[in-house]
Amino acid sequence: MIRLYDTRLHKKVDFTPLHEGEVRMYVCGPTVYNRIHIGNARTFISFDMIRRYLEWRGYEVTFVQNVTDVDDKIINRAAEEGCTAAEVAQEYTEAFIQDMHAAGVADPTIRPKATEEIPAMIELVQSLVEKGHAYVVDGDVYFSVRSDPRYGTLSGRNIDEMESGHRELRSDGQGIEDRKRDPLDFALWKAAKPGEPAWDSPWGAGRPGWHIECSAMSHKYLGLPFDIHGGGQDLVFPHHENERAQSECGCGATFAEHWMHSGMLQVNAEKMSKSLGNFLLLHEVLESARPEALRMLMLQTHYRSPLDFSTERLDEADAALTRVENALSAADWACQNATDDALDALDGETLHSRAAACRDAFADAMDDDFNAPAALGGIFTLVGELNTAIADKTLSVSDAEAVVCATDAIRELLAVLGIALSDEAGANDYPLEVVPLAADIAGYGGTDPMQAVEALIEARARARSEKDWGTADAVRDGLVGLGFLIEDTPQGAKVTFEG
Repeated sequence: MIRLYDTRLHKKVDFTPLHEGEVRMYVCGPTVYNRIHIGNARTFISFDMIRRYLEWRGYEVTFVQNVTDVDDKIINRAAEEGCTAAEVAQEYTEAFIQDMHAAGVADPTIRPKATEEIPAMIELVQSLVEKGHAYVVDGDVYFSVRSDPRYGTLSGRNIDEMESGHRELRSDGQGIEDRKRDPLDFALWKAAKPGEPAWDSPWGAGRPGWHIECSAMSHKYLGLPFDIHGGGQDLVFPHHENERAQSECGCGATFAEHWMHSGMLQVNAEKMSKSLGNFLLLHEVLESARPEALRMLMLQTHYRSPLDFSTERLDEADAALTRVENALSAADWACQNATDDALDALDGETLHSRAAACRDAFADAMDDDFNAPAALGGIFTLVGELNTAIADKTLSVSDAEAVVCATDAIRELLAVLGIALSDEAGANDYPLEVVPLAADIAGYGGTDPMQAVEALIEARARARSEKDWGTADAVRDGLVGLGFLIEDTPQGAKVTFEG
């Protein structure tokens, strides 16, 4: 049984989908006025991990994530750049999708854009007005917070305490609350201003408020109620509190069965901000870091806990990933060079059982509120056991079967967390300089670094058999100089890239 932490209930609860075998999730997407930062990325990676695990457990997951492509920030960015809001939104929507692909985050099942869903928003606002939960003032429409007796139940806030110190100003300096019946009320629809995007509505030309977008789109594509609503902790109030209130008041049904929120991210133990100079965009981080290492770093902390990001921790995560890759590479090499007359047989039965135990421990950890750090710990334990099992041994064919069982488990479980390893572990990181080295010494005519290494090893083996020690040493010295380790065994040369 999967248990998850429900923000509204403030405790872990058993998760039983509303429809057997299906999970319907909605996770708030970006407002596309800039490239996303690593704090945003932490939320998207966390829910990508959760989605992947649910699919691994056999659920059919419908994952909806919106794009907010009309908003004050987009309009302001367009004014700064001398272009239209639509052009800004298009540029950064494409950039967001590119960044998600670069980070290994799977596309949602449905990615609706706010500007394409205006009719659904107008319909929901009309319902709220008709039911007395919203009112119109000069083309603006506001939600009446006090009309919802359950307002504050998600965030755990007292509605009377919220009112203290609340003040919001319009661009002309007039208090918006002067137009409202209550300072806590919030905009569902904003009357058009000159030069801004606008759509026709029963209240005149205008555009939707931020909160109404997610309510309308989740209702349209998932129905109510749906299983899980997710986002970062910073969205609990007011965004998600307002979503819940307007959706349940307008539709007369529970909005989301469960609310899940990822923890905040700090950089070097400080809040990330432009003023501190530690504001890191995702695409900038990925210019110098492997996405698998970034994901490893983020998943080493529980998704609900605060995450402290630093280049040192990113380097440590990369080193941990490299140890896994090297272990898999060594195991793959040992299996490829297995022989029928091996003398030092490993305990294949134990390795089989350890792989099975790792799968069970992984599921137990992830069933407990998607505890990826504990799940990774189990995987690293199996990696260590695999290294011990094959150390200084020549594998038999039957031994190789047990080793493959362990390596398959490691690769599969890491992939469930979104950490995909290539079949040739570490080969994608081979330096390009190995290609001209292979061309000079081995006559290699291609461009693939992995094939270049293979050509060099074959040339070295040939040179050694012919007692051409000069060529053999040139291969060895050239590879070692590029960060490779060469170990000669009875089965041939074993090559590991250490960087």
